[in-house]
Amino acid sequence: MDTLCRFALSLKVVAFVLLPATLLAEPVPLKRVVELALSHAVSGGIAAADEQHAAAAYRDLRNSYIPQLMTGAGLGYSHGFPLTLEGSAPALFNITAQSALLNPSLREYIQAAGADSAVASLKSKDQRNQIIQDAAQSYAELAKWEQRLAKLQDTEDAARKFQAAVADRVKEGVDSELDGTKARLSAARVRLRIEEAKGAADVLREHLSKMTGLAAADIQTEPDSIPAPPEPPAEDSTKTADANPAVQASVEHARAQYLRAQGEHRVLWPSVDFAAQYALLSKFNNFENYYIPSKPCVTSLGEFLCVTDTFQQNNATVGVSIRFPLFNASQRSRAQAADADALKAKKQAEAAKNQVSEETLRLRRSVAQLQAAHDVAQLEFEIAEKGLTAVQTRMDAGTSNLHDMDDARSQVSERFITLQDVTFELERAQLGLLRATGDLEKWALGPR
Repeated sequence: MDTLCRFALSLKVVAFVLLPATLLAEPVPLKRVVELALSHAVSGGIAAADEQHAAAAYRDLRNSYIPQLMTGAGLGYSHGFPLTLEGSAPALFNITAQSALLNPSLREYIQAAGADSAVASLKSKDQRNQIIQDAAQSYAELAKWEQRLAKLQDTEDAARKFQAAVADRVKEGVDSELDGTKARLSAARVRLRIEEAKGAADVLREHLSKMTGLAAADIQTEPDSIPAPPEPPAEDSTKTADANPAVQASVEHARAQYLRAQGEHRVLWPSVDFAAQYALLSKFNNFENYYIPSKPCVTSLGEFLCVTDTFQQNNATVGVSIRFPLFNASQRSRAQAADADALKAKKQAEAAKNQVSEETLRLRRSVAQLQAAHDVAQLEFEIAEKGLTAVQTRMDAGTSNLHDMDDARSQVSERFITLQDVTFELERAQLGLLRATGDLEKWALGPR
């Protein structure tokens, strides 16, 4: 007896180990999937890198007003007049500092870079919404296929029993060979739909695995975790388009291009830069032979400049560099090209706003239409179920046969699949509308 118990226990352990991973996996709620997708998605990392790059470019231009310090030395041998090394006199040690002080074009470029940084942030937000929509839509579709697969497996058992029963009736001469072929066709259709459901579910699990970092075999949906979509706000396509991150990014891009064009024009304006330099000159570069210090000397013959034997090694210059552009035809052409880019960006922003406004209106109408189609599909499914119950009652009374039952089961299966497809299309349209109205993240992750 003990041996039999141990053997039975061993069989249970082996069966548990050999169970498919999807049966052992714990359901993952939608909110967890979305959170993991936001932290693991490749596209989100790319958008974050673009945002960091734009912010760094803005700081780079803004820091042009902070003096840049550089130190070094310009050592060299001089024969005759001490020539310069890279624009500076030979020196044992030197320090230079320079920065923008009054530069109208730079000010416009800095504001344009700030607008570019805002564009990157808005694009990152739009990409975040795209990730949420992709994750939620894939999750809802996977839930559809999982539910369909469970339903089809029950249908397969019934189809297999029906096929066996018809085969017996064909042998007995009650049914024809055609009836037997139809029974096999019915079972084959169920198997085809099962393979279709398995394939679609595997592809979606792999996609969610890449997005979330979870193992594909560990992803199992929890349909109850999908929140009901809120009621769409009052119809105002223009207001919705203005709040759309993609439209806001286009508007900010147009603003950046305008500011950049203004900067190109203001390159022709006067500018002032701060500059300073200190140099410790050497005594072996012949400076004392060409730059001879002198001072006034009063003698009986009059006042003269007297040569002194002092040599000034420490030298410093602090001041400003003032530029007045007089003529620059090349720069004028660049400014005109920048004006054209700004006009193009403005028109693109208007086109983006119009497109989002039209898409929002289309989604509103699509949601209303699909909601009506969902109601129809729901009623048709309920009628098919009641028809199946009626056939079962007639069979019990002996007034219906197996073929009537198979037709009723097929009708229920078809109506169930139709209802699932319409429900998913409705959910997809609702997700698109939530993204367009800016409520998608709040719906998926809850209020912050």
